Amino acid sequence: MDAAFRHAVAQARRQGQLYFASLLPEEHIHRAFGQARWLWQGWIYTPAVTVWVFLAQCLSPDHSCCDAVAQLIAWLLACGRPACSAETGAYCSARDRLPEETCRRLARDSGRQVEEDAPASWRWLGHRVVDVDGSTLTMADTPANQADYPQLASQKPGCGFPIARLVVVFSLAVGTVLDAVLARYEGKQTGENSLFRTLHELLCADDVVLADRYFGGWFDLALLRQRGVHNVVRKHQLRATDFRTGVRLGRNDHLVYWSKPQRPAWMSHDQYRSLPAVLVLREVRVRVEQPGFRTKEVIVVTTLLEAERYAAAALAKLYRRRWQAELNLRSLKVALQMEHLRCKTPQVSVRRTTGRGGGTELVRGSGTRAARGHGIASGRRQRGVPAVRQELAQLGLRHGAGAEAHDQRAQPGEGVHAGLVAARRQAEQHCRRAAAGVAAGK
Repeated sequence: MDAAFRHAVAQARRQGQLYFASLLPEEHIHRAFGQARWLWQGWIYTPAVTVWVFLAQCLSPDHSCCDAVAQLIAWLLACGRPACSAETGAYCSARDRLPEETCRRLARDSGRQVEEDAPASWRWLGHRVVDVDGSTLTMADTPANQADYPQLASQKPGCGFPIARLVVVFSLAVGTVLDAVLARYEGKQTGENSLFRTLHELLCADDVVLADRYFGGWFDLALLRQRGVHNVVRKHQLRATDFRTGVRLGRNDHLVYWSKPQRPAWMSHDQYRSLPAVLVLREVRVRVEQPGFRTKEVIVVTTLLEAERYAAAALAKLYRRRWQAELNLRSLKVALQMEHLRCKTPQVSVRRTTGRGGGTELVRGSGTRAARGHGIASGRRQRGVPAVRQELAQLGLRHGAGAEAHDQRAQPGEGVHAGLVAARRQAEQHCRRAAAGVAAGK
């Protein structure tokens, strides 16, 4: 096992089930909170403790506040500190005070840090590639959620759930979330490409955006090219293709010229005038010969015009990896139970979505360090959320027989983990006694 990854595992095991205390250092949380962290001075639920417990709750199978507080009690007892109350009110109040922007900044910075730590060999021909895709989430049917994220207009009142549109930008190299935006499903400027335009600031010159044909409009391509960002997208089915025209680069490979359409209503006159009158694009026909694949032919449109450097076969392999965004979204929604959010207010729903994404990035960071240490190629190192969580459990990040067996080969100082099992039992007994006292009082 890679030494850096082994050290990270050892540090996490010392924290027990509150293993985010080692994956997300306290100073990073304080930096994100700024001066607001002093509002929690002297409390049990400091910003760091609240964030650690919240992330553990988001990734736990139970997702309950009682389980989250039990994890905190076990951690406190293992650290030799007195146990806090098993009541969940204080934790829920502290969690509700977490600023949404701070939670989003922590999640975004965690994903970007994992990408920055990845080796340069994981990039595609020297480019950073980002994979963009969108999906939808439903929420609990409450007046607050309906006000911010109304149900479909085609549904009668009381017969549908609030629905939101989610657009996520993934790193193709490591699979982490670089940024995301949540908005209404219907209304002006709520489409996937419109929401993606609000995330253009995270892109740098010479990046490559990998997306499906929904992001292949003229203005989508032109705005990114204006920033020096390249595109590899599937051509929209309504655009005609004729490889007998344009500048021939090879078989099923040529340059074409797309003229600027009329100004859309959402674009200002100054921005419209700043865009070129013609876009020079490259079209490549990709034939899918894999048995069982539904699509047999794909036309890929890109602004990477150099056929010598960017061969058609390389572009075809790159576009096939676009499916990784679909798998990443499925992992977030299914494994982390984000298809339907049970939170009763939109603020908590956004915070829960951000917390689950941020916790996943921290877990993926451990897997990335292991892959880097073993020299695994970038195309093979991505793991789904369930696989990463299972691997971490086998390495001792959660309690169980596998973790106890692993302790027989533990490094000096890792004996703290043995006490965490007993501390967990004490925490459960503490919670049961508190619950029994409440029942007796009633």
